[in-house]
Amino acid sequence: MINIKTPREIELMRVAGEIVGDTHKYLIPYLKPGITTKEIDSLARDYIIKKGATPSCYNYNGYPGNICISENEEVVHGIPGRRKLCDGDIVTLDICACYKGYHGDSAWSYPIGNISEEKKYLLEHTEKALYEGIKEAVAGNRIGDIGYAIEKYALDHNLGVVKEFVGHGVGTKVHEDPSVPNYGKKGTGLRLKEGMVIAIEPMLIFGSEEIEVDENGLTAYTIDGSNAAHYEHTIAITNGEPIILTGEINNG
Repeated sequence: MINIKTPREIELMRVAGEIVGDTHKYLIPYLKPGITTKEIDSLARDYIIKKGATPSCYNYNGYPGNICISENEEVVHGIPGRRKLCDGDIVTLDICACYKGYHGDSAWSYPIGNISEEKKYLLEHTEKALYEGIKEAVAGNRIGDIGYAIEKYALDHNLGVVKEFVGHGVGTKVHEDPSVPNYGKKGTGLRLKEGMVIAIEPMLIFGSEEIEVDENGLTAYTIDGSNAAHYEHTIAITNGEPIILTGEINNG
């Protein structure tokens, strides 16, 4: 079921989204070699709560962290722990927050210290693929238009598209209908309507597109150990330009 949001609901989601975006910005100065992913998780939890929201990820489908923290070959749902970030890593923070019953959701991949040119390329073009998808997210277009734009950009830049994990609707649940794949054909799929709120989130990789899920049942990683990047915004569909509800984020 597709839930069309009222202006009041979108305003609440804007607040939730701003908290998510501000959490990203708050964490950037801490993303240095030596910090553990558990320490990052605790900082995020405390900041989200301080802002009057709650971490949506905690205990979602049994997930034990407050935010998802994935490194290098991990695609999504990395679990915070004792791992220390190292110079040359890339780390993805997937942050969700619930404010007055409504959610915001945004993921961003960050460089740790000095990263390789290959990793810089991956981050740059995964972020750009996200914005190619966002351009298509206007009333009257279809879900397939978003996926087509993302996939075309990725393939044009010799990057693989993870197909097992996709974008989604956002609202009173962090994951709602519709699914928003990062691949597709123009002019196909559900027609977008004003008032829909969706998360667009390309996950791109160097190397094989095949992934595996860890024995923990949550963390997905590339089967050949190649690096992955993940960028995501929650947006509101309008009759004009899409509204990014999770704010602008920089890689630091």
